[in-house]
Amino acid sequence: MKNNLVTILLLITCNFAIGQDIHWSQFNDNQLFQNPGNAGHFDGDYRFIGNFRDQWRSVTIPYNTFSMSADARFKKWGVGLLMFHDQAGDGTFRTIETQGNISRSIKLTSDSSHVIRPGINFGMNHRQLNWDKLYFDSQYNGYILDQSLPTNENYQSDRKTNLSVGAGLIYEWQKSNRTKITAGFGAYNLNQPNQGFYNTEIKRDVRYNSFVKATFMLNEKWDIIPSIQYSQQGVYREFILGSSSRYYLNTLKGAHRALSAGLWYRTKDAGFLSFGYEHRDLFVGVSYDVNFSKLVPASNYRGGIEIAVRYIIRKFKPKNIIHRVCPDYI
Repeated sequence: MKNNLVTILLLITCNFAIGQDIHWSQFNDNQLFQNPGNAGHFDGDYRFIGNFRDQWRSVTIPYNTFSMSADARFKKWGVGLLMFHDQAGDGTFRTIETQGNISRSIKLTSDSSHVIRPGINFGMNHRQLNWDKLYFDSQYNGYILDQSLPTNENYQSDRKTNLSVGAGLIYEWQKSNRTKITAGFGAYNLNQPNQGFYNTEIKRDVRYNSFVKATFMLNEKWDIIPSIQYSQQGVYREFILGSSSRYYLNTLKGAHRALSAGLWYRTKDAGFLSFGYEHRDLFVGVSYDVNFSKLVPASNYRGGIEIAVRYIIRKFKPKNIIHRVCPDYI
């Protein structure tokens, strides 16, 4: 029990000190968070995405993350808005962030089979901590923890708001709707804003993210979709690799239905399963992490559940009739 408590305290302390950005298991289903170049890149006119993650419920007070995004495309331009709320730990450490994204589609070939999409990202980040829910060593009187004793912590405030800037670039080769390769690289918090609650300046580390995703048509009913993603922020590293497969229940354009399932691995941390269902312009996905890290004695292999929902709206576009054939009696 003592070792478990030490592990939990180290986990919470490291997360608070480093100030990492949030992360997702279903990284391919939160496109604006993955790269600003994804803004407006979809088949349709308006896209809405919701994501929810519940983690470490078996270890401590669960970490809850909720995200919503909306984006649209206007000819060669894409615009999008992302908002997320994250709450973690005993001190209800809360992060609320709003990000605006702009992208531009540039054709490298006349048939649009090779395209690049640069994008920029502007965000406002607000972090808040409830100091009254945290306990410190100065409150230990030699026998017990006495919460009435002073904490002796000289913090500047219990909240911090700052601005962040990011940029990204995506390259895509597309042979058909069911055969394509997409790769991207992004960098966030380029201005390294101060996020410290104490008088000492604590800069928010730049987060680098790169990914490669492919879709290959195996036959009329099956697709395979392998992906890898690598993220780096300060001393934190995350590498995810795996693949999902898609089975089409109906392949008719505008009325397709499909099921998907995947197996993924986050190095030195967890493995997870993902399942999804598509019906026309609606997608619902769910995944569950199985923890393999040093936290296993406390987590009992249980990590977190994640849900993703995506919906695309298409405008009605009447047919462009160039000419009409006049009847003979006129």
